Amino acid sequence: MAKGNPSLPPLDYLLAFEAAAEYQSFVSASKKLNISETAISRKVRLLELHYDVPLFHRGPRSIILTAQGISFLSQIQPALQTLRDASRKIIAEYQDKPVKLAATNSVASLWLMPRLQEFNRANKHVRIMLVASDNDEECLSESVDLAILRGDGNWPGYDSQLLFDESIFPICSPDYLEANPTARDLSSLSGLDLIEVSSNHTEWMNWKAWLAKAGHAATELEQAVVFNTYSHSIQAAVDGLGIALGWRHLVDSFLDQGKLVRPQGDLNICTEHGYYLLRSQKAEPFDAGKVVQDWLMRESQPRNSELPSQELDSI
Repeated sequence: MAKGNPSLPPLDYLLAFEAAAEYQSFVSASKKLNISETAISRKVRLLELHYDVPLFHRGPRSIILTAQGISFLSQIQPALQTLRDASRKIIAEYQDKPVKLAATNSVASLWLMPRLQEFNRANKHVRIMLVASDNDEECLSESVDLAILRGDGNWPGYDSQLLFDESIFPICSPDYLEANPTARDLSSLSGLDLIEVSSNHTEWMNWKAWLAKAGHAATELEQAVVFNTYSHSIQAAVDGLGIALGWRHLVDSFLDQGKLVRPQGDLNICTEHGYYLLRSQKAEPFDAGKVVQDWLMRESQPRNSELPSQELDSI
């Protein structure tokens, strides 16, 4: 009849044995594992009973590994080290290190925030730390893992992937359009309540530039209000203050919900710029960052596959 129990013993028995074997002492093992000497001795004894094999020669003041103990230690130590490495890895990659994602204020509030709840439900082991800023230097700081910025795709030292293009058109609330039906006439737009955004980025499309590209240059504009953030201009349009410029992708949800409409129909101004996902070429890749990166690219795919019905020449 075979001796011993072929099933796995409790992990704490193995850890107690390993520590006692390392120090050749129950006292030192108890200090390492922060449990009592009696508990160490008991766990080792239960391990010996489990296999019905003596693992230590016990003397009045010392313990010495038996031949079986030496052989057993050499076989379990690699497995225990693999478990420790796996434990450290999952803590380092998923629990201790959040993915620091930076984006412009408009992308953060209008595109990312509505999607974060669903991401969190599906990825409970990944934490995103969102940094919203219109300062490119802040978005591209060394502490940032991924950044979403507007540009031409060329950022030295960064790998870039296009999230979505830049297509711009007038938007307003249904009530505003009903009260101002001339908003459907391109030549009448300059005399209506135009909502403008003041930006430090000189290449940012404003009303004067948009109308010029659309074929209606206007020397004077009726500005209802000027905001320093794009998200505020969109809320002003939803509230019926006037007509704002809408960036496709950023205002899609408002259009889908009927909170905003396009008085110029399918007329778009497309630029050579777009919103890109950036990752520093110096950064060490890690699993949680890859999860977020793949999620962002998947989220951008449906809208990128929908081409506008009517576009003017790119600028």
